[in-house]
Amino acid sequence: MANRTSTQNLRKRVRYHYRGNAAGSTLRLTPGCLLGLELRRVGSGKRMTFGKADEAALSQWMADNARVCWIEQSEPWALESRLTSELDLPLNLDQNRHNAFHGRLKELRAQACQWARELPISL
Repeated sequence: MANRTSTQNLRKRVRYHYRGNAAGSTLRLTPGCLLGLELRRVGSGKRMTFGKADEAALSQWMADNARVCWIEQSEPWALESRLTSELDLPLNLDQNRHNAFHGRLKELRAQACQWARELPISL
C-alpha cells in the first residue's frame, strides 16, 4: 500500500465497493462467494461478476449487514499491517496468511473463478 496512490478519495472507493461489482472489488467478491452467488465471465470474458441480479442481491445484503468506518492516518499502510497481524480478520486475504480461514477462503474464491471460466460468457 505504501507505494500505491489512488486517484479516488475514500468516499468514492467505498461507494464503488457498495454499488459496483465483483470484478473490481474484493470486498464484494469474498462475501458473494461465501453466500454462494455464481461468478460469471462478462463482456470480453476477462471480467467476472455475479451478474446483474446477484450483484443487486449482494448490494442489498451489504446494505443490511456490512458496515465501513475509518479513521484518518498519515501512514495507513502501517496501521493496516499492525491490525492485520494483531486481529482476527478472517475475510481479509492480504497480509493475513496466518489466519486459520485464509487457505479455505483463498480456495473458495479460486474455485468460483475456475467454475466461471468453464461457463459460457454471460451477457
